[in-house]
Amino acid sequence: MQRVGPVEFAVSDPQLACRRILDLVREGQGRHVHLANAYTIALADKSAAYRQVLATPAVNFPDGKPIGWVSRLRRQSPRLRQVRGPQLFLDVFDQGRSRGTRHYLLGSTPDVLARLEVRLGDLFPGVEIVGTESPHFRALSVSEHAEQDGRIRDSGADIVWVGLGTPKQDFEAMRLANSLPIVAIAIGAAFDFAAGTLREAPPWMTALGLEWSYRLLREPKRLWRRYLFGNARFLKAAIFAPTRLEQ
Repeated sequence: MQRVGPVEFAVSDPQLACRRILDLVREGQGRHVHLANAYTIALADKSAAYRQVLATPAVNFPDGKPIGWVSRLRRQSPRLRQVRGPQLFLDVFDQGRSRGTRHYLLGSTPDVLARLEVRLGDLFPGVEIVGTESPHFRALSVSEHAEQDGRIRDSGADIVWVGLGTPKQDFEAMRLANSLPIVAIAIGAAFDFAAGTLREAPPWMTALGLEWSYRLLREPKRLWRRYLFGNARFLKAAIFAPTRLEQ
């Protein structure tokens, strides 16, 4: 484990992260997994409740080049390496087929979910998607949560992929892992990328850590505050947070 800002990260790489998730499924215990980036760290620096969501036993993978840069600058050993959420999403669907992994998609819109289910079936023949659900945008009541959990339980899902936007999806992933229990993964925009309803940054921008600027150019009204204030808070948290984990 290595810390960047207030968040503890699992030391991994894309393939190890995929195997770790499939191993969590095999263990059969409720665990919640988060793909954390600079914005995640900025929110955790500001919110004690959010820090608690990302605290142990949460499994956090570094979904963002800047986290790896900070790890390198602070000479952490082993160094944190990026695990991109959209690619991890596809890798788990692919490699989970040989284990009979059953997936449940929670979030986004009915149209995106319909496109996504078809796309995943085309990419990975034999993949088991046992349920999809687009919940209300508003907060669900206790009874609505119970009904939703019942549908997930009855589906026999091994993994619930939660695409509700940060930080809502992180809170929901923790709740699901504790309630069912199940492996619940907060996966961000991966639904839209895989469904083809949102275009990913060109590979060269991703390689240079400029994926955030591509998204900002495409959705400036929605994202300008996140990146202007979030990036500044990330730098503050990353620079001034302790370098070692408290025992």
